[in-house]
Amino acid sequence: MTGPGRTTRRGGGLASVVRRLPLDLGPLFDTLAEQRPSVDVRLGRPLDLAPDGGTCWDTAGLAELVRETAAWLAAAGARPGSSVAIVKHNHWDYVLLACAAARLGAVPALLSDRIAPDGLVALLHRLRPDVLVTQRNVMAGARAAGHDLDQLAIRTVCLDGPVEGALTPDDLRGGAVPPVHSRGEDEPLAIIHTSGTTGVPKLVVHSTRTLIRRLSAFEARPWPVLSVRGDDTVASAISFAHGRALTWTVSAFWRAPRTVALLPDSDVSTAAALLRSHPPTVLEAMPSNYVRWQQLAAGGDGGAGESATAGGSAGPVRSDGSAGPAGANPFRDVRLFISTFDAMHPPTVRAFLQASRRRRPLWMQGWGQSETGPLSFRFLTRKTLSGPAGRHPTTRDLGRPVPGWVRVKVADPERPGRSVRRGETGMLYARTGALCLGYLGEPERWAQKVDGLWFNTGDLGMHTRDGRVFVLDREVDMVPGLSCVEIEDVLHERLPDVEEAVLLSVADGHPQPVLVTAAGELDPQRWQDAVRDLPPLAEPLIVPWDAVPRTATGKVRRHELREQVLAGSSPIGTGRWT
Repeated sequence: MTGPGRTTRRGGGLASVVRRLPLDLGPLFDTLAEQRPSVDVRLGRPLDLAPDGGTCWDTAGLAELVRETAAWLAAAGARPGSSVAIVKHNHWDYVLLACAAARLGAVPALLSDRIAPDGLVALLHRLRPDVLVTQRNVMAGARAAGHDLDQLAIRTVCLDGPVEGALTPDDLRGGAVPPVHSRGEDEPLAIIHTSGTTGVPKLVVHSTRTLIRRLSAFEARPWPVLSVRGDDTVASAISFAHGRALTWTVSAFWRAPRTVALLPDSDVSTAAALLRSHPPTVLEAMPSNYVRWQQLAAGGDGGAGESATAGGSAGPVRSDGSAGPAGANPFRDVRLFISTFDAMHPPTVRAFLQASRRRRPLWMQGWGQSETGPLSFRFLTRKTLSGPAGRHPTTRDLGRPVPGWVRVKVADPERPGRSVRRGETGMLYARTGALCLGYLGEPERWAQKVDGLWFNTGDLGMHTRDGRVFVLDREVDMVPGLSCVEIEDVLHERLPDVEEAVLLSVADGHPQPVLVTAAGELDPQRWQDAVRDLPPLAEPLIVPWDAVPRTATGKVRRHELREQVLAGSSPIGTGRWT
């Protein structure tokens, strides 16, 4: 544990925050319980790690759960330097399992259960874990695809009951809680994976310096307006297998808000129940979740009926905001919306800003990658989005790199040392102290992505004249002469009933729009009106929401979607830097 005594909410610069921040992930919750006010944690459903533990926790209870988990992980064979692979349903206990593994000196690898079985097996072959923590349906899905996951680890632990080839936590309980094993700041701390929009994800290795000293410490600083406050209710609905879950947990709990509400999925009725019971003042969610919840922002009940509160009954709004009626707008008190995982479309951002009853709510749109953490931020207001969208909707503008923290250049991908002029499209390169240690098992791929201290993001974009960053497309998804994400934004603006618009590049034809609509259809004349001034596009294909393959962070797996709707076609981009 680091830092003497109990700290105050006020503080100096980043260096003082780093000195006080609990830099050791293993005893994180022990440190929080000793040094910070307790946080009231509310869950959309019980943790898979503690299914009988209910949906309400405090910091001390979480510290005890991490210690107990570390004990049975040790009994399973986790030890200093070993790897512990975690593959399960999305929930915040990914973080708790990571803390338990780190406590032993092991390196947790957080893998989403949304990775296809073949891809999951490829990652486990790279990892060669000593312990695999998983669930029955993950093992069953792999077996149906011809894989036995229990053969890919020395010991497999199944969280939700007995299954052939695996132990359960109950089989391993009873041992003493092992002591905390410390590690160097530049040694591997955790392994996460990239989104995998173009194939098998990459395994990204981060250290205490990159994840905690750089990213968590930066966010834990008491920034005006943006920092979590003691009277906040902070809600998070992200992929908890992502590195963001680790850095956010450290910084948010260090700031010690009154309540943290955690949603493990996008189910509208579950979100309505929890968020109406505990109306957030700060909300972070994946773009796909915001899209699914837009009906709540517009006043819908999400199918939750008249009893959409955590306790199952509709009650009055209390002065502390801890309970609300079933039909209440759950976003009425949000002062800060956060989205960082993917591009957001202007109509969705506008809907949530309008749903807040705050005088000046903010939307923070970030751009970054698993390898680098956040690179730039842009703050959107109602006024920002009130003007005509034109052909360059405002959400493509991702602001400026963090001054003194991140540098971004736009360069010729074949000659990284040659920057292009402002206003010209090129490859976006980033330079940051939070850059990961590399890709596990793929050193050649990593070498192709780095040029000295610069990292090739694989994104195409430009610098405006005043230094803002416009992100146009992933290189693999590019269409010469236009931006696919820009066209997608325009379609969302002009066709409000479109829930998802995806534009696929086609090497030998016009770009192919794939649309998800609320009614499952789209009037041809409305389509013609919407694309009247756009570059030539193919006739749209209408598909259901569930037919669009997505990553753990809600991004569209465009290569899989292409195989579904355009079998045999090829993209234009090379994919060389993905």
